[in-house]
Amino acid sequence: MARICDICGKGPITGNNVSHAHNKNRRRWLPNLQKVRTVTENGSTVRISACTRCIRSGAVVKPS
Repeated sequence: MARICDICGKGPITGNNVSHAHNKNRRRWLPNLQKVRTVTENGSTVRISACTRCIRSGAVVKPS
């Protein structure tokens, strides 16, 4: 499973851990992906992985 949001395409970003002595190590920030059931445009329900920003903003239509 790729760690990419199925709605907005948000994925991991990279950067550095920086210590107090200013040593740098590479690291990754992963998106907060949740498996949610959503309703497609034809009315069927599908399970997708969506980031919490898309869920909270209403981009994911949950089945009722």
